[in-house]
Amino acid sequence: MEAPLLEDTVEGAVDYHGRPVRRSDSGGWRSAALIIGVEVAERFAYYGVSSNLINFLTDQLGQSTATAAENVNVWSGAASLLPLLGAFLADSFLGRYRTIALSSVLYILGLGLLTVSATLHSPSISGCQQTEKSLPCSPGLFQVILFFSSVYIVAFAQGGHKPCVQAFGADQFDAQHPEESKAKSSFFNWWYFCISLATFATVNILNYVQDNLSWSLGFGIPCISMVLALVVFLLGTRTYRFINRGDEENPFVRIGRVFITAVRNWRVNSSEIAHEEEICGLLPHHSSQQFRFLNKALIVPYSSKEGGHTCTISEVEEAKAVLRLVPIWVTCLAYAVVFSQSSTFFTKQGVTMNRSIVPGFEVPAASLQSVIGLSIVVSLPIYDRILIPIARNFTGKPSGITMLQRIGFGMLLSALSMVIAALVEIKRLETAQEYGLVDLPKATVPLSIWWLVPQYVLFGVADVFTMVGLQEFFYDQAPSGLRSIGLSLYLSIFGVGNFLSSFLISAIEKLSSGDGKESWFNNNLNKAHLDYFYWLLAGLSAVGLAAFLCFARTCIYGKGNTT
Repeated sequence: MEAPLLEDTVEGAVDYHGRPVRRSDSGGWRSAALIIGVEVAERFAYYGVSSNLINFLTDQLGQSTATAAENVNVWSGAASLLPLLGAFLADSFLGRYRTIALSSVLYILGLGLLTVSATLHSPSISGCQQTEKSLPCSPGLFQVILFFSSVYIVAFAQGGHKPCVQAFGADQFDAQHPEESKAKSSFFNWWYFCISLATFATVNILNYVQDNLSWSLGFGIPCISMVLALVVFLLGTRTYRFINRGDEENPFVRIGRVFITAVRNWRVNSSEIAHEEEICGLLPHHSSQQFRFLNKALIVPYSSKEGGHTCTISEVEEAKAVLRLVPIWVTCLAYAVVFSQSSTFFTKQGVTMNRSIVPGFEVPAASLQSVIGLSIVVSLPIYDRILIPIARNFTGKPSGITMLQRIGFGMLLSALSMVIAALVEIKRLETAQEYGLVDLPKATVPLSIWWLVPQYVLFGVADVFTMVGLQEFFYDQAPSGLRSIGLSLYLSIFGVGNFLSSFLISAIEKLSSGDGKESWFNNNLNKAHLDYFYWLLAGLSAVGLAAFLCFARTCIYGKGNTT
């Protein structure tokens, strides 16, 4: 094979066989486009399961609305936390390419079993009728076990797939090359644009198939899409760039050593730290003054003065980079709790409303989630081509606004969406009472489902700011050897947010249903009070936004102007 020309060689990158790669025939948008295509198929498959899951649990497995919402939140939470495990395996052992390939195989297995579980019809489900007070429907035990096993296999597969695909796509651009650096900066915007298109297609096509044709077909189509995605991914192997880490020490070991050494030196006084900082050349105004206690790792531990090992400045800075992510991670949890509502209570609200477009055709309630994807698809080009140039003229910054400003504005829109959701729910309850439908849970409330559109639109526009901002922030601020972990930390925000949502629902269910009172989440939504829940989430969002602004103003971040 012809050796790559020196001037065309991409520094720090190799091909699948470990050989140097040429810029002209590797990486760039050609490889990134293939990887984005794989992610589009994966999102199509994932949302084909998640977007309508609450209706499968209530209609096919006979669960109550509150129980189904809790199960959806727990599953979504697990699916969003498992990327931490997948990223650890990728960054420490398997590498991103192998992790993506193995996760795709696991995805196909989970979706295949899910399709089988949907074909197992329970006679008790098809013949029973839901009542106001109880849900006597009970599916077969084997069907329940197979179903939950299948969806959690999908969650594990997503855990390996999600953090690695985006990081692997970003790896196809050389940050040191002027043109590729510009392309990399827009990669995250177009990445989210494409997966939003996939989400839009999913909720319009698959939800209709699941509600009107067959659940087994609705789960089988995503399985086929993942088979095609795996084939496309493997076909691009020869064009991919792989980061060459050589004999570099495991980043988890390096960062762990910093924390352990700093703890062992907890008795070191400030004068000793200042002396070591002076020797190392750290200036008082340097960002190293943040989390200064970790600078104790620069000193040989007292317990091992002879032959003891100190940490380097770069290792200490890596550990600080990880810590800098924590305040933003914590303060975005309220946003994640709100984010989980679009696939649970929003969908159940839509089921009760007038969904007719033309006589004989009703919009599937879960399909309204497509409005989120559509608003993202419309908003992202406007943001990228119009708003950013205007903001650039005022701020003088190449990015127009900083990543943290972008995240904060999206959090504000998220809080407003909960206010609108509460007002719309009040309107729905008033309409049900006006027409005497409070005691008729199966009756259609004569209020158009389009009343829900504004809260979905705000969800989508908020995503353009906060979701994309978080992706870029956690990739940019994570140490170079931990990019997959950085993106998995971003995903874990939504995992913990789903668990918090499930906890809130469970706690409120118990508190609001005692002493003969009607629960906020009554199976008869005409007697429930989702409006109270939405007002609570609006308040939590306001608190989260205030805390975020506080940290964003005081924290120092590296690798660019983010504050």
